[in-house]
Amino acid sequence: MKADDCSLDPSELRAVEARAHALLDRASVWERFPTPIDDILAAAKLRVESKSLRDAEGFMAYLAGKAANMATQAAETLKNVKSALAKVFGVYDPGDSIIHIDDNVTGTKQTFLKLHETGHHELPAHRKIFRFFQDCEKTLSPEIADQFEREANNFARYALFQGDAYAKLAADSVLAIKSPMTLATRFGASIYASAREFARTNHRECLVIVLNQIEFCEGVGARASVRRIEPSPSFRAKFPLPADEWITLDHPLGRLLPRHGRRMIKPTSLSMADRNGQRHECLAESFDTKHNIIILLYPTAALTKTTIILPAVATA
Repeated sequence: MKADDCSLDPSELRAVEARAHALLDRASVWERFPTPIDDILAAAKLRVESKSLRDAEGFMAYLAGKAANMATQAAETLKNVKSALAKVFGVYDPGDSIIHIDDNVTGTKQTFLKLHETGHHELPAHRKIFRFFQDCEKTLSPEIADQFEREANNFARYALFQGDAYAKLAADSVLAIKSPMTLATRFGASIYASAREFARTNHRECLVIVLNQIEFCEGVGARASVRRIEPSPSFRAKFPLPADEWITLDHPLGRLLPRHGRRMIKPTSLSMADRNGQRHECLAESFDTKHNIIILLYPTAALTKTTIILPAVATA
């Protein structure tokens, strides 16, 4: 399972969201759909260069012009850069206010990457420290780098989903896998990002499980590894989170693995125990995005609408 990429202390999150909110104000993008990324970048005074970051030699040539000592270290550095760039899809250059985005990834992933790198640019500590490390031979500690990545991810989330605009629409949407898919199109997000946001901000009990693509293992058959788990706050409070690393065909969620050309599995009944051991009837459905398999799970009780009866108003 992927390491946590979003959690921040409440005070840190508020600071990040305040910066994102200020940028959205400058860009005048509120309630404009899909979220106009170009206007956000223009307000941040950032330029984008889309190129393949898998071309290590080409990117090294760019870096050589940025660092005087790069030429003497070129051979060893090129070896390291080739390895590093295999995992990098976006790079922020604070000196020239440019972000480099890998054009080999999907359009919706490029959108999130642009906002992520914009976060590094707009958060003062990021810009200052990135510029410092660009101008010397030191490297950022893994702990600080991880913190900066989580802050930039939350900046991108806030900007892409326009604060709580997504959460409000999700709250009024049907509890079904098609809801985050529809909202993804509206905001210009990937289904992966939209599904995570759907669970993360939902007031109802629901859980999104993201799987990697199905693979076939001898003696086991079809299976998919768990990439991420995203619960709603109320789901996390009531149910223990699954700890499975793999979903196989004999797993309770095995029926949710789309196979034989199918992309979507309709709501499937299953049972889940809460933290007190009490079992609850649940439904789960899934969709294959061709990059990941998204499973949405929720107790059937979460489908029940609450009716509020207002008392009669006495009149004279």
